[in-house]
Amino acid sequence: MNVESAELRRLAIAARAPALSAAQLAELEALGPGLAALERPDRTALTGLGLSTSTVDWLVAPDGALIDSDLCWLDASRCVLLPATAARYPSLLRESPDAPAVLYVRGEVEILSEPQLAMVGSRNPTAGGRSTAREFAGFFARAGITITSGLALGIDAASHEGALAAGGPTVAVLGCGLDQIYPREHHALAERVATQGALISEFPPGSPPLRACFPQRNRIIAGLSHGTLVVEAAQRSGSLITARLAGVAGREVFAIPGSIHNPLAKGCHQLIRQGAKLVEQPEDVLVELKISLSTQLVASTLGEPSVSHQGAARLDKEYKILLDALAFEPASVDSLIERTGMNSESIASMLLILELDGHVAPHPGGRYSRMAGQ
Repeated sequence: MNVESAELRRLAIAARAPALSAAQLAELEALGPGLAALERPDRTALTGLGLSTSTVDWLVAPDGALIDSDLCWLDASRCVLLPATAARYPSLLRESPDAPAVLYVRGEVEILSEPQLAMVGSRNPTAGGRSTAREFAGFFARAGITITSGLALGIDAASHEGALAAGGPTVAVLGCGLDQIYPREHHALAERVATQGALISEFPPGSPPLRACFPQRNRIIAGLSHGTLVVEAAQRSGSLITARLAGVAGREVFAIPGSIHNPLAKGCHQLIRQGAKLVEQPEDVLVELKISLSTQLVASTLGEPSVSHQGAARLDKEYKILLDALAFEPASVDSLIERTGMNSESIASMLLILELDGHVAPHPGGRYSRMAGQ
């Protein structure tokens, strides 16, 4: 067995180690490069790392036949193992509490390090909620933000579909092995996600979609993302777990309000009472996330010409038109649509860039005005 194959086998062993965390994997690698400590594992040394008994038992005596099967599956399915110690492991997830030691990934690994927004909600949404999820996901995808969700029925699926329809990447985090797509009716959607984004899981092949696995799945969704947007959710929805985990990880939490008569709005209203940002339009999310996204990144991913820091004289034509239409008195996006003839998405994207560059100032009610001297 060559060195690369030996290292992959050791990584496959670590991937199946129960309760092994990202931090513990780093300690294991510190004992020897390429997890060399697992070649002839020493129980005393492993126990000294604070590993649980079940973890140590597996690392000392792994099921060789099961690992052989995993390696064959990885090769046949074009999936890869991504350890938390690898440079390509998403840094936001690594920083989050209890990050998984190893991820199984099918698709574009690099997408996991792109700016992500989690979109979650009810498995049985209203038609309006489903439409809103698609519309918002499409807007964010066109703004260069990767949409991350759980491939579940309802809002999750609508969010993935909205991103895909807009030509943007999307990430689906599974609560089972990547060979056990759940729900079954989302096999075709999973294939599209893998082609245009990535399917990921911390659960090894053959792992069924057990109920206890989904809260674990939710922490990855929250950990990967700059923020979590809840579209529709009842008061006892699993989406609220994702939102709570996002808050624990120090990420932004957003919620779309709804009718007081809609039971699927109650979870969102609860989140807003607890401090989540109220969202009426997708631009509300982009403005809040501007701290995490640099001007250069936003400009490039929106596909709009970047705005120079050397004054309005360097602005491209469309930006000049928008600034000319924008008086020093606050104006709404609707007013700017009438004055310029541009569509709402273009105006919202350009306003965000102009705000980040100091040319315009935001006001309550989604209005904007020119900064003095611009």
